[in-house]
Amino acid sequence: MFDDRLTSSERCVLLVLMAEARELTNAELHAVAGIKLDGKYRRHLNALDLVSSTMVNRAFVHELTDRGAVWCAEELTHPRPARSGYAGGALYSVLGGLRRHLDDSGQTLADIFRPDVASQVEAAYAELTRKIGMPLRLSVLRERLDAIPRKDVDRALAVLARRGDVHVRAEADQKTLTDLDREAAVVLGGTPRHVLTIEAAQ
Repeated sequence: MFDDRLTSSERCVLLVLMAEARELTNAELHAVAGIKLDGKYRRHLNALDLVSSTMVNRAFVHELTDRGAVWCAEELTHPRPARSGYAGGALYSVLGGLRRHLDDSGQTLADIFRPDVASQVEAAYAELTRKIGMPLRLSVLRERLDAIPRKDVDRALAVLARRGDVHVRAEADQKTLTDLDREAAVVLGGTPRHVLTIEAAQ
């Protein structure tokens, strides 16, 4: 119903928000897909109630609305838009395959696309430490990621800890731990861990 009113970039924003399954700033949209949602395009998607945009710390944060999620589900059944080029043809071929998988499996888009919490942990670490290789207390990290369920952060930390450049360790000087530090600990291998360190890439 919106096909004739959406530009290619607007379609791409909607599909990226679907795939990331979380709120994204323009900086995050650009980092993920090389696009932004500014000016008349933001106002257009907001007016159609496909995307909700909220100003947070002087930057817009964009989120797919329920109506936007419906649009994405319906878009999986559509042919590629005219003049979408090779990349558009490839994208809509993938979307069609995804639609067939959903039909065969009985799953929904929400079953397939979930937030990449591990990447959000890495981004929060970089923002909070401003220096790769610097230890960060999990109590500080959890405060920064307080909108994400604890179990999801724990799962992401366990996944990251398998990497050679990521270390989730117990605090060596247990006397320095506060009650908040102990509460924020993640248990890996039966041991409470309190500190996250991500090394610089070699």
